[in-house]
Amino acid sequence: MRLTTSSLPARSVFVVGLFLGTAAAIQAQSTDAPQQTAPAATPAPVWSIGTIDFSGLVDGYYSYNFNHPADRYNDLYNFDVRAQEFSLNMAKLGLSHSPDPVGFEVDLGFGRAFDLIHSSEQAPEIFRYLEQAYISLKPARLKGLEVDFGEFTSSAGAEVIETMNNFNYSRSLLFAWAVPYYHFGLRTSLPLGKHFTAGVQLVNGWNNIEDNNSGKTIGLNGTVTFGKWSLAENYYGGPEHADTNRGWRHLSDTVLTVTPNGRTSAYLNYDYGRDKNIGPGAVHWAGIGGAARFQVTQRIAVSPRVEYFDDHDGFATGTAQRVREVTLTGEYKWVEGLMSRLEYRRDWSDEPFFTAGSGGLSKTQSTLTVAMLGYFGPKR
Repeated sequence: MRLTTSSLPARSVFVVGLFLGTAAAIQAQSTDAPQQTAPAATPAPVWSIGTIDFSGLVDGYYSYNFNHPADRYNDLYNFDVRAQEFSLNMAKLGLSHSPDPVGFEVDLGFGRAFDLIHSSEQAPEIFRYLEQAYISLKPARLKGLEVDFGEFTSSAGAEVIETMNNFNYSRSLLFAWAVPYYHFGLRTSLPLGKHFTAGVQLVNGWNNIEDNNSGKTIGLNGTVTFGKWSLAENYYGGPEHADTNRGWRHLSDTVLTVTPNGRTSAYLNYDYGRDKNIGPGAVHWAGIGGAARFQVTQRIAVSPRVEYFDDHDGFATGTAQRVREVTLTGEYKWVEGLMSRLEYRRDWSDEPFFTAGSGGLSKTQSTLTVAMLGYFGPKR
């Protein structure tokens, strides 16, 4: 699943990411990663005890795959990967304290999502239950500078790990295959004026708490915000392969969001990655996707999504292919903190990649998923 430090061969390289687009949308800064732009969260019930804020989530679903794969697996998905059965996406409990000037966040969980997030982790087994665990320092005299140290979710990507904070139920191809889930190291964030926030990160690498080499990955983040639109750019570069500091991987991730009104929101996301072999040669991957959210009534929302992902050398998915997907998600909010989603998704590849029946391969895959999410959050 997706690019990791252990699942990819060693490479080094140069990369340029370019993105230009238009969208009508709203995205809010993720509380998990200050530099990350993410869709506006659905309000959750308040649960705070003293100075400690609690949050939690239970996310389960049933997915029907029209290819009837014998392994009951949704190919190219992550998190909601099980087909023809009820499954637990994730259960999570978070504790946090906003820095004043010292704070922390610890997010613990289990389920299929946590298995996949840490599938490449070589650290002790207990680490697989951690989504985040970091301390924060925000001195009042330093004009908004925040410094975090520990494990934190990546700033790259238009989506986040928690389902209710995304427009759609299934994760995008870009979230699954183009960008990392998390990092371990140092993260900074500093507002520079009213409209720009910058950040620098120094981390072990992609999806690893314990490093697989002595090199470090650099992250640069910047977000420009003006009223109804924002543009976020994230760059990560460093050696990502076992037992060598040769061969750099580079990623450029760009997210544009705009808010035309309170009922309509959308984003446009472009990713470009390049990874060079220790010897000659290099591989690259790229993709673009967009999604919108239409709040039809106070309880009902509809969210379409379209994507294109070019795994030019098979570096991410294991097969050199070009994939397209279209998703339509309906949401019904029963009460604050409880929602259900109904989603249809269809993927196309230019190669016979998707499992069909008892061993056949198809160029297409369609799924119908129904999900129930219960969640609560900290004070707002």
